[in-house]
Amino acid sequence: MSLIILLSLPFFLFSSSLSYPFDTVYRIDCGGTTNSTDKFNATWLSDRFFTGGATGLVSEPLNFPSLQEKTLRFFPISSGKKNCYVVNVPNGRYFIRTFVVYDNYDGKLHSPSFDLSVEGTLVMSWRSPWPEEVSRKGAYSDLFTFIADGEADVCFYSIATDPPVIGSLEIVRVDPLSYDSASIGDAFILVNYGRLSCGDSQWGPGFSNDTDLFGRSWQSDAQFRSQNSRGVKALSSLNNVLGADQQPNYFPKRLYETAITVVGGGVLEYELQVDAKLDYLLWFHFAEIDTSVTKSGQRVFDVSINEENVSRIDIFKEVGSFHGLSWHYVVKNLSSTVLTVKLVPVVGAPIISGLENYALVPADLSTVPDQVIAMRALKESLRVPGRMGWNGDPCAPTEWDTWEGVTCHPNKNGSALVVSQIDLGSQGLKGFISDQISMLSNLVSLNLSSNSLEGTLPSGLGQKSLVRLDLSNNRLSGSIPDSLASSNLHLVLLNGNLLEGQVPEGLYSIGVHGGAIDLSGNKGLCGLPSLPECPLFWGTGGLSTGGKIAVGLASLFFLCVLLLVIYIFCIRRRNNDYDFGLPHDLMSLAAKRNRYQRQKSLMLLEMESQHARSPATINSH
Repeated sequence: MSLIILLSLPFFLFSSSLSYPFDTVYRIDCGGTTNSTDKFNATWLSDRFFTGGATGLVSEPLNFPSLQEKTLRFFPISSGKKNCYVVNVPNGRYFIRTFVVYDNYDGKLHSPSFDLSVEGTLVMSWRSPWPEEVSRKGAYSDLFTFIADGEADVCFYSIATDPPVIGSLEIVRVDPLSYDSASIGDAFILVNYGRLSCGDSQWGPGFSNDTDLFGRSWQSDAQFRSQNSRGVKALSSLNNVLGADQQPNYFPKRLYETAITVVGGGVLEYELQVDAKLDYLLWFHFAEIDTSVTKSGQRVFDVSINEENVSRIDIFKEVGSFHGLSWHYVVKNLSSTVLTVKLVPVVGAPIISGLENYALVPADLSTVPDQVIAMRALKESLRVPGRMGWNGDPCAPTEWDTWEGVTCHPNKNGSALVVSQIDLGSQGLKGFISDQISMLSNLVSLNLSSNSLEGTLPSGLGQKSLVRLDLSNNRLSGSIPDSLASSNLHLVLLNGNLLEGQVPEGLYSIGVHGGAIDLSGNKGLCGLPSLPECPLFWGTGGLSTGGKIAVGLASLFFLCVLLLVIYIFCIRRRNNDYDFGLPHDLMSLAAKRNRYQRQKSLMLLEMESQHARSPATINSH
């Protein structure tokens, strides 16, 4: 895919006005180590949000006036074939611009070949050798895209062993209704193939103090005018031009303050380089800034695209004078790599202020969100090395072999991509298999053999889609889940692990019905003809259901015996208390009797004492 590219001069985004409702802006100085502010008061972040790679410096930094153009990030093959910048952003529409430069930073005099994707769609291709001017000074490219998953993914894919490079990355949120998205839809990425300001030099953010709320830069139309444009005359106006900086496109006022026309009754013709396989959105800008035109009908011209008359324009009739007017047209079914635009006079001479040309690149399919989550979980649990390029969308773009060892295909209704095969045998993996593998509901083949994986087998491995499973020669432990027996497996290789317990009966039937199964080298497995017999009450995960019931009954019996002993002990203790204790009434009666005996004794003692003290009496007769 060829591109119209902008050379060497710096781009940046200005601080947006208070009335502009979108404030998400990232300017990343790729390879930069510190935050910085350029001469236009734009803030650049130090390098971040990347998945791998290393930093470099252009060989001739004095040739680059902006700090963010002097440094770069490159992605050697040791970082994997696919690397990305992944930035968390609110969902919406975004303007994304990249600055790519080589300038012999590595001393090899070989500009790299690589592809660049945005949101999983291939949008730019760089092939060695680059044009000399581009290689030395760099090139800017930009596009508009929708983001619906909360992440802006800008990814690079190495061709052969060449390391992709990037100097800066800008991500700017824009109005979601811009560029007629209501009609065109969100299924296309608008890739800039030329943004022209007629009758002016290059301007916009990074080129002049003029602002553009989207951060767009505008280049002179001179190099795009064909030789058939004769008698060209540039116009400019000091009068205020209305209708600019309005939603949803926020076209800058300066765009409508200059224009190109012709004298002598000639035509204005532009030749735009395109890719014939794509459709294109042409956006025209007009303003009647000639004071000699005072009423409708004084300037009328036809717009012809590839020799087909598509519209007749009377600016004054539509908006009057000194007021911007934009009009767009979608070009389809191209048969040539040159798109011709003509303004043919009807009354007076044609006039134009600007012209934009965007390739309508169909957004590629993306991976089902749940499967993206599952694959990222596997990346972490398996400790997949960076050299395998597991970055960005696991399956997109479809033109790439995106994640090494991963095969994908469209789902049944063709609306998304799903993971069908994972082949990571002998890759030095040292983690475990994440439970979230159960979310890979379309997985047909899984090969993680000859690694150093530990942990247990997730029950989620029993997807109905799974046909081939090779986990041999690892350090997996625990039991074989029953879910594997209910799957459609035709090949099961679990040999050379530390698995134990009874093998599910259904798993053995794989070999009986023409499939292949190998469980050798697992000393703890039992229950198949080729394996030791399982102990009594031994099941797949240790104790069988019957064993667990037996253990439960034994525990219940022991508990009952214990309760009985406690009960008997307490009853006997209570009986002993009644045998040796006196009732309350008997105790009261005994106390009364004791008091009576004491009182009787005291009375007898007192009577004896009195008898002893009285004188003896002699009875005389």
